[in-house]
Amino acid sequence: MFENYENALDFLKSNSHYRDISDFEAKDEKYIFYKGKKLLNLSSNNYLGLADNINVTKAFLEDTGDRYSFGSASARLLTGNLPVYKDLENLITDMYKSGGTLLFNSGYHANVGINSSLTSKGDVIFSDKLNHASIIDGMRLAESKFFRYPHNNMQALEKLLQRERANYKNAVIVSESVFSMDGDIADLKKLVELKNKYNCILVIDEAHAFGVFGKNGLGVGEEYDILDEIDLLIGTFGKAIGSMGAFVTGRRVLIDYLINKARSFIFSTALPPVNIAFSKWVIENKLLQTYQKRKQMLSLARKLGSESHIIPVIVGPNDKTVELCEHLYNNGYFTLPIRPPTVPEGTSRLRLSLTTEINEKDLETLCNIIGSIKMEIKNL
Repeated sequence: MFENYENALDFLKSNSHYRDISDFEAKDEKYIFYKGKKLLNLSSNNYLGLADNINVTKAFLEDTGDRYSFGSASARLLTGNLPVYKDLENLITDMYKSGGTLLFNSGYHANVGINSSLTSKGDVIFSDKLNHASIIDGMRLAESKFFRYPHNNMQALEKLLQRERANYKNAVIVSESVFSMDGDIADLKKLVELKNKYNCILVIDEAHAFGVFGKNGLGVGEEYDILDEIDLLIGTFGKAIGSMGAFVTGRRVLIDYLINKARSFIFSTALPPVNIAFSKWVIENKLLQTYQKRKQMLSLARKLGSESHIIPVIVGPNDKTVELCEHLYNNGYFTLPIRPPTVPEGTSRLRLSLTTEINEKDLETLCNIIGSIKMEIKNL
């Protein structure tokens, strides 16, 4: 009965595709402790060093005490709602000067809920080819048609719009701003131009940009001064903010529509009030203080050849990518191999994530190791 599953796992193992869950001894804002070793953590989304930061946790608890419970016990449309949820939504709405905000339990919940419910039969979605799996899953659940245009190729997108837009009632363009596996940045200004020209709704996932880009940490949309042109903007609390959950902010009519239609919101027990309170506290007390450190982090990333704090090191073969991670582990660095289906076949890579706690000196040995290993692979 289970032979097919065992064969599938054996196939993954033989092709260096197999994954398991690592047992970490401890983490802090910079290092991870694994198999008895202290390693510089380069595989975290803890971009501002706020997660696993004992001083941040202590300060939050001193400010809030035991006011917030550790469980909501219900969906928000039933009894799982308290003032702190609306307080956080209002805070984000004010920050973005948008029509309204809705909280989700995670970025995955947000993208699946939005992309599955925003369109219906007779509608269409245009999606960047390298958009996150949660966006793809949402589109697959939708009753509408969808097209995936070549990554960041605005000419190809416009050709698609010219050919297809008139055939559908409502149209959505969806893209990440900072792409999670490649670290490059979408041409948001051109996306705004195209959404206006072809009468589309623009949805931008700023999961990896919220808390990092922009003077106030609002993302690439703030950096480019186009926030008012983005119809729905998604951000997460589980990355730079060091908490849990996600939000979508934008046009009031679309927020109200999602409250009534997004199944991942309607049918999920709300996040614990203490998580909501912590996200709000971090935004109010920590986010603006990180501006200079964020600038330094992005400056370091650009020295390493990336547009953002996410630095892809494409190796190619799965086995060589795994070997490189092992070699880095032996030299004090924690990285994880990124392999298909997360990335296309033949493009297995390291995904190095910088944080504000990492400096240039930390990476000197790393760059030398990666350079020498990649040269060996090239000469094979």
